[in-house]
Amino acid sequence: LIHSRALGVTPEVSVVMPHSLPSLLLQGGTVWKSQAQSEAKSGRTDLIFLIRFRHCCLLRTQRCVLAYLYDRLLRIRALRWEYGSVLPNTIQFHMSAEEVEWFNRYKKSLATYMRSVGGEEGLDLTQDIKPPKSLYIEVRCLRDYGEFEIDDGTTVLLKKNSQHFLPRWKCEQLIRQGVLEHILS
Repeated sequence: LIHSRALGVTPEVSVVMPHSLPSLLLQGGTVWKSQAQSEAKSGRTDLIFLIRFRHCCLLRTQRCVLAYLYDRLLRIRALRWEYGSVLPNTIQFHMSAEEVEWFNRYKKSLATYMRSVGGEEGLDLTQDIKPPKSLYIEVRCLRDYGEFEIDDGTTVLLKKNSQHFLPRWKCEQLIRQGVLEHILS
């Protein structure tokens, strides 16, 4: 009963969607104060509490939605560091169009920064997230990838279930993408 009376006072805010918060939430405390003052002038002082209660509920909902969206952005940013510039389809399927757009803008921004830092070739900050114990590692190919060129000009054919001894820094991206598997001896 209380909720229905409060909805009658503020019909324009009857539905709060996470992706489109109404302007009432962005105006701060002035909305409930002005409504409360107008209700008090008209002699309906019993609704002042309801208006304040509804406003507090809306502010709490806004804070919860913003915290949820911020957490999602932090997780999407971490995906760039974990998977590289190309997200697997299984992860991209669970993202909205706006989140995919934000991921692409973040990816471009990070790439621009990495190019500006490391001289002519740039500096790839996504490599060696954990300090390497050795420069070369043994890897097993999990699926057919084709030819893979190393910096010294050597090409290696990566076929399913083949094992290779390759430089760590060249393999880390393929390991994150699921093409290679690090063999621990």
